[in-house]
Amino acid sequence: MIFLVADAARLLRAGYVLAREGVLSLVSPAAAPPLARPALRIARLIARRDAGSRSARFSAALSRLGPSYVKLGQFLATRPDVVGPTVARDLEVLQDRMPAFGQKLAEEIVTDAFERPVGEVFAVFGPPVAAASIAEVHKAEVVDPDGTRRTVAVKVLRPGISRRFTSDMASFRRLAAFAETTFAEARRLRLTSVVDTMARSVAMEMDLRLEAAAYTELAENTREDLDLHVPQVDWDRSSREVLTTEWIDGIKLSDKAALVAAGHDLKNIARIVMQSFLQQAMRDGFFHADMHPGNLFVDAKGRLAVVDCGIMGRLGLKERRFLAEILYGFITRNWRRTAEVHFEAGYVPLHHSVDDFALAIRAIGEPIHSRRADQISMARLLALLLEVTALFDMQTRPELLLLQKTMVVVEGVARSLDPQLDMWSTAAPVVENWIARNLGPVGQLQRAGVGLGEVGHFATEVPALLTRTARVMSQLDDATRDGIHLSPSSLEGIGRAEARGAFWGNAALWVIALALVGLWLR
Repeated sequence: MIFLVADAARLLRAGYVLAREGVLSLVSPAAAPPLARPALRIARLIARRDAGSRSARFSAALSRLGPSYVKLGQFLATRPDVVGPTVARDLEVLQDRMPAFGQKLAEEIVTDAFERPVGEVFAVFGPPVAAASIAEVHKAEVVDPDGTRRTVAVKVLRPGISRRFTSDMASFRRLAAFAETTFAEARRLRLTSVVDTMARSVAMEMDLRLEAAAYTELAENTREDLDLHVPQVDWDRSSREVLTTEWIDGIKLSDKAALVAAGHDLKNIARIVMQSFLQQAMRDGFFHADMHPGNLFVDAKGRLAVVDCGIMGRLGLKERRFLAEILYGFITRNWRRTAEVHFEAGYVPLHHSVDDFALAIRAIGEPIHSRRADQISMARLLALLLEVTALFDMQTRPELLLLQKTMVVVEGVARSLDPQLDMWSTAAPVVENWIARNLGPVGQLQRAGVGLGEVGHFATEVPALLTRTARVMSQLDDATRDGIHLSPSSLEGIGRAEARGAFWGNAALWVIALALVGLWLR
C-alpha cells in the first residue's frame, strides 16, 4: 500500500513526539524487530531527561499530538488485548484536558446552532469552566416563560473538530490496513476493526444530541434510585453542536476535605458509587462508562450526581446474566457453576472441558478468598477471568472489556473514599436481587411469557409468509418453464466482461511469449 504524503508526515510527527516525551524509550530494543532497533536507540537519545513516570509520558505525548490521539489513548486503555495490560493501565490515567477555544468562538457556534443571537438563547453566557478534546463547558443562565431563572451547563463542540477527527481517523485506518498487510500479529489483533470501532464511538460523541439522549435514558432508568441524580436536559437549547443541561451545585468526589467539611459520610458515598454502577450495569444494561472523580459530585441532599454522558456502555441480557452469575459464583465459591455460565453464554467453545475450565477458575478464586474482603478487587477478578478465558479460545468481548475498565475506575473512586470498603458485601445485595428477579421463579415466568408472545406473533405472520412463498414459487416457475432467460442488458454486460477477460488473457500470453523469446535469444 502506498501511503499518502499527509499520512507519512503525521506518522513522522507522531514518532518524534513519542520519542521526545520518552514513550519509545519504554520499549526495549532487544524485544523489537531488528529493523526497528536503530530507531529506538535514536529515540532514547532525543528523549527528555525529565520525562517522568510511564503514565506521565503517555499523557504528555498524546496531549501534544492533539484531541484524536487523546481519544485513541483513552480507547486503547479499554483494549488490553491490543496494547497489553501494562500499557492499558498506563493509559487509564490519561486526562482528557485541552486548552479552551475561547468565549468568542463559543458564542458564534451557539448563534449558528440556533440561528439567533446568543443573548436570545441564554440570559447569561459565562466563560468556559472546563475544556476537553471534544468540547468545552460554559456556565450560563436561562429565563423560563414564567420568569423563573435557572443556572445551566452548556457544552459546546470544538470548532472544526469533526473535520479534524475525520482526517485523523482516515490516517489511522490506512496505517492499520498497512500493518495488517505487513504483520501477522496486526492481522490477529484486527487493527482495522479496532480503528472502526473507535471511529464509531467518536462519531457518536461528536453529536451532542446523542449525549442528550443518553442523559435522558439514564435518568429514566434511575428515576427511583434516591441516592442518584442525573441532570435534566434542556432540549430547547440543545443541538448537534450544543448541549444544555441542569447545572450541578455540588462537591467533586476528588475533594474529600470539602466533603467531610460539608458533613457527608464518605463510607456511605463509597457504597452509593459502587452500588449505583452495578445497578446501571446489571439491572438496566446501560451504564456510565466514564465515572472518574471529575464527573461525579455530591449535591446538598447527599445524592451522587453524574455528568458527562458522552461515553456509555451497554450489556445485553446474556452479558448481564453472565456478570451476575460469575460474581455470585465467586461469592459462594461455586466454581463449577461459574464455569458452566461461560459455556452457556457461548463465550468458551464447546470442545473444551467444563471441568478443566472450572479448575482454572478455582485457581483464580481460591487465592481471593484467602484475603481480607477489603483487599479483593472485582475489577482485578474480571481481568484475571478474561486472561484465563483467552487460554480457552474465548473471543474478545469489547462490552466486557469496557465494563472491566469502568469497574477499575469505580473501584478506585470508592476505595479513595473508604479504603476498607468490602466490595463483595457491597455488591452482594445488587447481585442477589438481580438473580432473584431474573433467574428465580418470577424471572422464569416472565421469560416464558415473552416466549409465548413471540410464538403468538410468529403465528400471526404465518399466513402472510405462506402467501409470499407461494408468490415467489410461482414467479420462479414462470421464469424457468422455457429455460432461464437473461435480459439484453445482462447479456451485454456479460459480453463486455468476457471481452475484457479475453483481452487481458491474450495480453498475458504475449508477455509470456516475448519473455520466452528473450530468454532463448540470450
